[in-house]
Amino acid sequence: MQHEKSKEEDHSRLINITAKDLTARNRRLVEVPYTATLSHAMNTLVANSISSLPVAAPPGHWIGAGGSMIMESDKQTGAVRKHYIGILTMLDILAHIAGGENLSDPTDLDRKMGSQVSSIIGHCLEGLSLWTLNPGTTLLECMEVFSKGIHRALVPLESSIESSNTISGVELVESSSAYRMLTQMDLLRFLRDHHSDDLKDVLSRSVSDLRAVNESVYAVTESTTVANAINSMKSALLNAVPIVHAPDVAEEDHLQLINGRHRKVIGTFSATDLKACRLPELQTWLPLSALEFTEKAASGEGRETVSCTEEATMEEAIEKVVTRGVHRVWVVNQQGLLKGVVSLTDIIRSLRAALL
Repeated sequence: MQHEKSKEEDHSRLINITAKDLTARNRRLVEVPYTATLSHAMNTLVANSISSLPVAAPPGHWIGAGGSMIMESDKQTGAVRKHYIGILTMLDILAHIAGGENLSDPTDLDRKMGSQVSSIIGHCLEGLSLWTLNPGTTLLECMEVFSKGIHRALVPLESSIESSNTISGVELVESSSAYRMLTQMDLLRFLRDHHSDDLKDVLSRSVSDLRAVNESVYAVTESTTVANAINSMKSALLNAVPIVHAPDVAEEDHLQLINGRHRKVIGTFSATDLKACRLPELQTWLPLSALEFTEKAASGEGRETVSCTEEATMEEAIEKVVTRGVHRVWVVNQQGLLKGVVSLTDIIRSLRAALL
């Protein structure tokens, strides 16, 4: 009977967790104004080791991202100070740099990096999707939002909106004196650090048993250039792809994404890896193969590919993404051949299904 009681208390503890609790330890929001140059935005991403930035503009000039109206207002007077018009990701910046013909012309790079962020925001679908979650949104509701492939949301420190009229926590109109960012990674880090009995049972099950493995996995080959990899990833909305051994594919397959299943994984090419890269270096690296790039970028820290088998437990998968700071784990068989991928979205979706 005692065990039953603790299990119930435990579940109620998880149920009582809100978006406000999940962001309690997060720092102030890091953002850029819409007039910032890409160069400034990239430096801000690198200096804060983050991969996305909200873009702020004066009120009234812009329609918000995806029709949203997310504003920052003065705490005392309620006057709107600014409006968030979207999110800029590392991939947006890279695709802007890698687009076009003159990849080796340094003046072209300087010109591109001098562009205003407002001119490229929303080239990526994700750039346009800016969501807010009411601070009272429950953990399970946050999981529902993140299981739909939304990677991050702004949580107001105090909401102008009563939670009764929110649809599962997601809001399109919000005004607050300050926000914090809540990401999929924050949620998983929280679950890893606070796991309770009812979670323990779920976490000890394998990723395949929980149906977390996505079998469609796109890859680039050992000969795909950095520029081609970035452009293909941008159109497929992927922030990272495995690099696979593909000696047998047609010439044009080195220019685009291929089906990676049953091929040997030899590396990972990730947009966030390019954060460590200084602009003049980036210029010389665009024509290199993605594999050469990852070897150069990893020099000194040996960035081995983060992978697991289908038998790995959910707890092991979460531990890998959280400690290594990656957003997906490649699923391989005993021979190292690719079977699928488990992304943060897959983890959150399958955990939520198991908890419900």
